[in-house]
Amino acid sequence: MSNLTISNIDVYVVAAPDAKYKTSSHYSDLTMTNTIVRIRTTDGYEGIGSAVSWTEEGLDYSLAEAIRHLIPFLIGKSARNREDIFQLLNSRCVQMSPEAESPIDIALWDLVSKFAKMPLYQFLGGARSQIVSYASTEFLPTIDDYLQKVQQLKDQGYRFIKFHTWCIAERDIALAEAIHDVFKETNLKFMMDAEGAYTRQEALKVAKKLAELDYVWLEAPLPDTDLDGYKELRQRVDIPIIPAGNTLLSLQQIQHGIQQGCWSSVRVDTTLAGGITQTRKILGVAEANGLTVELQSWGYTLSQAANLHIMLAYNNSLYFEQAVPIEPLEFGVKTPIRTDENGYVHAPEGYGLGIEVDWDVIEKNAHNKLSYDERGWQK
Repeated sequence: MSNLTISNIDVYVVAAPDAKYKTSSHYSDLTMTNTIVRIRTTDGYEGIGSAVSWTEEGLDYSLAEAIRHLIPFLIGKSARNREDIFQLLNSRCVQMSPEAESPIDIALWDLVSKFAKMPLYQFLGGARSQIVSYASTEFLPTIDDYLQKVQQLKDQGYRFIKFHTWCIAERDIALAEAIHDVFKETNLKFMMDAEGAYTRQEALKVAKKLAELDYVWLEAPLPDTDLDGYKELRQRVDIPIIPAGNTLLSLQQIQHGIQQGCWSSVRVDTTLAGGITQTRKILGVAEANGLTVELQSWGYTLSQAANLHIMLAYNNSLYFEQAVPIEPLEFGVKTPIRTDENGYVHAPEGYGLGIEVDWDVIEKNAHNKLSYDERGWQK
């Protein structure tokens, strides 16, 4: 039986030319960098994983450089021993951990589930094969632009839509009221993401208004680190309140937030929180406390797939986040993930993540590539 001994690792830094998104009036256009890890074994098995970075001024090379300091520890290890590898990498003195661990861990799970000839979500548990999707918009210049976008998304089959907005309380309330006036007689449901930009007083004002309008949730009204603010806000409003999920990533931090009653649901991203291994533990802690985990999946297709598979493996996630427009985020793959006309996304076909990468496109467009094997770094 194969030991799945790791022999070669490649890291690619790529970005789609048109993957420029804005998620708040406070930001410039964000460049979406896709850092891909490709792991191969001595007997020819392969796994892939990735993580996305958001930067305002050019590509992000820092994540790949953080991963550079982790991958020498992988050569000669067995991909079967993912928990052992996770603990080994987690104890290294490397910045940007756990994000630097995430694409490595995802690639290992992809590899082993391919070896097992199973889709990753079934390898992990297989609770279901589809999940409701919500469209996650970029920031748009005017209310009219949002109204047009909602109609377009409704026509495509979406039933849930999340707005990235000005992140200015008065303007966000005006948007919510305008959306309600036009679409109140439809079956559409809405969420709002404030990117942690409100004061506590502004968060309370917006939350009360969104509660009146029956929003599904208010996301990131405060910085994730303001646990006291989140706890107080939840006690004063009826709308579900969730964090951004970008800052508090360790199991202990999340457990503390749950115990303090800070959130209606936990929120993390598999590609930020340490990969599949860590995110499984987060889902378990949340489930033990009666909470869902509403995973982020705003990233390229490989990142979307990692989050989707773990959602489908368990039952305590309710929605899949589909960033729109989706086409720029499908760069470098032949099998994208799309929401169907009924508002669902389905498990990708095939073993592992089920995503076919166009390696010719990745190799041709890589802004940086790192390669390591038993001989060391390769040029």
